[in-house]
Amino acid sequence: MRIIFMGTPSFAAIPLRALVAAGHELVGVITQPDRAAGRSKAPQAPPVKLAALELGLPVLQPPTLKDEQVVAQLRELRPDVGVVAAYGEILRKNVLEIPPLGYLNVHPSLLPLYRGPTPVAAAIRAGDELTGVSIIRLVRAMDAGPLVAQATLPMPRDARAGPLTDELFAIGAQLLVGALPLYAQGALQPQPQNDSQATYCQLLTKEDGRIDWTLPALVIERLIRAYDPWPGAFTTWQGLLLKIGSVRFAADWRGPEEPGTVLAGPALCVATGSGALEVGELQPAGKRMMAAGEWLRGQRNLPGQRLGT
Repeated sequence: MRIIFMGTPSFAAIPLRALVAAGHELVGVITQPDRAAGRSKAPQAPPVKLAALELGLPVLQPPTLKDEQVVAQLRELRPDVGVVAAYGEILRKNVLEIPPLGYLNVHPSLLPLYRGPTPVAAAIRAGDELTGVSIIRLVRAMDAGPLVAQATLPMPRDARAGPLTDELFAIGAQLLVGALPLYAQGALQPQPQNDSQATYCQLLTKEDGRIDWTLPALVIERLIRAYDPWPGAFTTWQGLLLKIGSVRFAADWRGPEEPGTVLAGPALCVATGSGALEVGELQPAGKRMMAAGEWLRGQRNLPGQRLGT
């Protein structure tokens, strides 16, 4: 089929590559414009653009799809169907109507659970036992379109948002490739979602990663995994940023220390609102990620002090 593909981040390149490998004709790859990044603020191409160029595919990078000239360009591509994977802009009616078969969207959650932009982080944060990926036909309401295909898998106990997102998009890519021919032939009828069971997640901000040590250890441990790589979990020490890379439960702690207090001992353990956590890796401001013990050896009189103050 003639497919128009819309996506931007690195995990969106997974279904793009799968469509090409399956023999489909990618008539256009639409991605976000190059953005300034890093300390140099030099323009950086989105990962989907790099993948498309590597595959020899035509790329369009419109600042917005609201421009009628851009919409006309999309019409000229004459796609049979569109595929969307984390493109970064809501599609308006005039764009949705271009492909005769509409647009299929790869969404890394068990819809109708976690409609919105951060479903993987939301599922980890909630402590869900199951996760999955859904293929839906796009409608104008956010992630509310009918289900074309869905796969479920157990949530790994040590799941982190970055690797789990890649895994879900790899599964979703195969679901998409398998469903497309049946969908095009009318042999696969999309099924409506149960809107009464819908839940929603919000776009994350940098401040969401600030650790609130008054929360239970179980919740903080989930947050650290849910916010890797973005926005990252962090606290402060002596007014400087201290990024927390990994933790584990200090199950034998039963002390009276206030949340955020560094406990005495050979390991870097921190009291929380319920229980304590042993920090495995951290990153001080301006330095690399390192073992917590390495950082601890360079600190004086740290036990008894409070992080986050």
